[in-house]
Amino acid sequence: MKIGVVSDSLGHLPFEEMLDTAASLGIEGVEINAANWTAAPHLDLPGVLASVEKQRQFSRAFAARGLDLIALNANGNQLHPTEGERQSAALYDTIRLAGALGVDTVVLMSGLPAGGPGDRLPNWVISSWPPETQTILKWQWEDVLLPYWHKLASFAQAQGVKKLCVEIHGNQLVYNVPALLRLRQAIGPIVGANLDPSHLMWMGADPLAAVDALGEAILHCHAKDTYLNKPRQAVTSLLENGSLTDIAARSWSYITLGFGHGEGWWRDFCYRLRLAGYDGWLSIEHEDVILSRIEGLRRSVDLLRASAPTEPSDFKLQVF
Repeated sequence: MKIGVVSDSLGHLPFEEMLDTAASLGIEGVEINAANWTAAPHLDLPGVLASVEKQRQFSRAFAARGLDLIALNANGNQLHPTEGERQSAALYDTIRLAGALGVDTVVLMSGLPAGGPGDRLPNWVISSWPPETQTILKWQWEDVLLPYWHKLASFAQAQGVKKLCVEIHGNQLVYNVPALLRLRQAIGPIVGANLDPSHLMWMGADPLAAVDALGEAILHCHAKDTYLNKPRQAVTSLLENGSLTDIAARSWSYITLGFGHGEGWWRDFCYRLRLAGYDGWLSIEHEDVILSRIEGLRRSVDLLRASAPTEPSDFKLQVF
């Protein structure tokens, strides 16, 4: 496995300084936030897409530092009832640029539609009662999500993109393992999971069990931790909508690797990934509001170095 970083983790730095910092921390590759839920401080998507020379300059900046360009990230909600058309266009441009750069991996969300025709806000159904929830889900999947994804996957394949890595995330139609596998079965193996354990943690799922259940459907991994604030959970549950910056008042918060779940947990997670056949990137996504970005990344890199297998197995049974 290799250690990477999501570029917005160093969003306070200019592009070249971001790359220098990543390399200095021992990070081997960078996943670039390209569009939608990002200010995209490190990529002028329209400008680079329109210029072959800018594409060459962009790629050379990575090569000069011995860094890989892991993936382009266009996380957003391309199925939003009022904002979706704009976000979808940005996603398609991200895929076009990935193809032009020779990057075979795009990270994205599944999208979350409205609850029905005419609604103006997305609708996340997480219960089976009252009965209209099932009508909503049927319409979201069959009338919106699956037709959109069939077209998206065909377009991505035509651009040379081989992996559409869907982040299993709350407030999206694909928010758990069964939903990811349902989408993959309907669309094909170009669709798989961007497995970020932090989201499963706050939704009450077990990321270790998710690794086992997903198996070859894991195409990419984000390395992010979640602090579970047990005293707050006891009275508010894990359904938390308080300020992301008020850590003490929340039942859960994103946190630097090792501060929510210790090194032993991460070692188990990485080993389970290898058992499941995944030997790809662990792309650190730093969203801890307490630790500085540099300290958080440094500590995260150190933890992954101690936890993640980096060399291929050479074990052979002796014959005697």
